[in-house]
Amino acid sequence: MSYTAGMAEFQDLKLDRPDRDFELDLPPQRRFPLWIAMAIAVLLIGGAIAYFTVFRRGPAPANVPTQTEQAVKPPPARGLAEPGENIPLPPLDESDALVRQLVARLSSHPTVAAWLTTENLVRNFTVVVFNIAGGQTPAVNLRKVRPVGKFLTRESAGRTFIDPRSYQRYDPYAAAVEAIDARGAARLYATLKPRIRDAYRDLDPGDVDAVLERAIVHLLRTPVVEGAQIESDSVMYTYVNPSLESLSSAQRQLLRMGPRNQRIVQAKLREIAPYLGIPPESLPPETRQD
Repeated sequence: MSYTAGMAEFQDLKLDRPDRDFELDLPPQRRFPLWIAMAIAVLLIGGAIAYFTVFRRGPAPANVPTQTEQAVKPPPARGLAEPGENIPLPPLDESDALVRQLVARLSSHPTVAAWLTTENLVRNFTVVVFNIAGGQTPAVNLRKVRPVGKFLTRESAGRTFIDPRSYQRYDPYAAAVEAIDARGAARLYATLKPRIRDAYRDLDPGDVDAVLERAIVHLLRTPVVEGAQIESDSVMYTYVNPSLESLSSAQRQLLRMGPRNQRIVQAKLREIAPYLGIPPESLPPETRQD
């Protein structure tokens, strides 16, 4: 068994894809992975995010009414969400200072502090959630962050796998997510929701709570994979398993954190969901794919 640095950073899985991640040469304190930055933004501003339908359609069973013949099942009723603080909110484009103050009360983790050095926090958070709900990686909105260290692969019996040491690059950020108080994050989201709605109106006329809910289930449907086999054509790495390769960009981004860190993030999303009023029956069961 041999260990090698990847010829192409697996963080840039399929380098010809327009939604791939970006890496910039930044000071070490600003270098944290795109997915973790997104997760911290999502969790800290309360954006535990939800809903994704698995689109696997086979032949309709015999003697089963079609969908148009069946009564449409209403979505589960939302629960009681945590209330926010009754404080005056500045206009959207002047909200960064307040967001930094509120988030700093929630977490003092260095990774969180690094995220707070960025600007347009509410707008960026809202775009990130919107992209994830649509299955897209939020890389374009998080170009200032990147993982530390090189992507490594290992060879075993003529097959190529992701080296577990590659996942360790994400450990500090998973720890930051794990330390977040779920109830406090939901309260923070409720506090800032009027400005989040303002930002969302620039993207879509729909319900911001619904898009948050769509996004969380989307991420929770990402299978936890132990020992992912990959292959390369000297330009890009791809998953050998077609069901993994067909996952959305957002889901593949989560996979790159590694199984341990992925479980931490998904557990925190599950923990925060009820505080946001997301009913348990809306959440998918835990999944695993070896």
